[in-house]
Amino acid sequence: MVTVRPVVEADHAEWNRLYEGYAAFYGVPQTPEMRALVWEWIWEPDHEVECRVAVNESGSVIGLAHFREFARPLAVAKGGFLDDLFVDPDSRGSGAADALIDAVREVAVARGWSVVRWITAEDNYRARAVYDRVAVKTRWLTYDLAL
Repeated sequence: MVTVRPVVEADHAEWNRLYEGYAAFYGVPQTPEMRALVWEWIWEPDHEVECRVAVNESGSVIGLAHFREFARPLAVAKGGFLDDLFVDPDSRGSGAADALIDAVREVAVARGWSVVRWITAEDNYRARAVYDRVAVKTRWLTYDLAL
C-alpha cells in the first residue's frame, strides 16, 4: 500500500537519494549544492515549488513529485506544472506514480486549476505507459531557448 503526503524535514535523506536518482535517470549533472537549493525552495513559503512524497507500508519514501502553479493567459486560468516525478526503481509497479499524480490532481482541484501539465522524455516508455493511462498526450512540442 502506498500513501502520499507532503514532504517533511525528516524525509531529507530519502528525498535527496531519490532526487539524485531522478537527475541520473535523465543524465542531468546535479551537485549536492543544487539539491540543497531545491530542498530550500520547498520550505520557502513564497517559493512556488511544492513537494509530495510517496511512502510505502514500512514508512520509506519511495517516490517524489515537485509541482507548481502557473498562469495560463490564453485560457485566463491557473494550471499546475508537474516538474519532477520519480519513483525508486525497486518500487516501480507499486502504484506510487499513480498515487503521486492523484495527489497533485487533488491539489489542482482544490485550488481550481484548469489543468495539470508535464513533459517527459520520448523514450521514457515505462512512465509514458502510466501517463497515457491517466492523462491526454497533447499535440504540443517543447522547445528550449538556450541562454
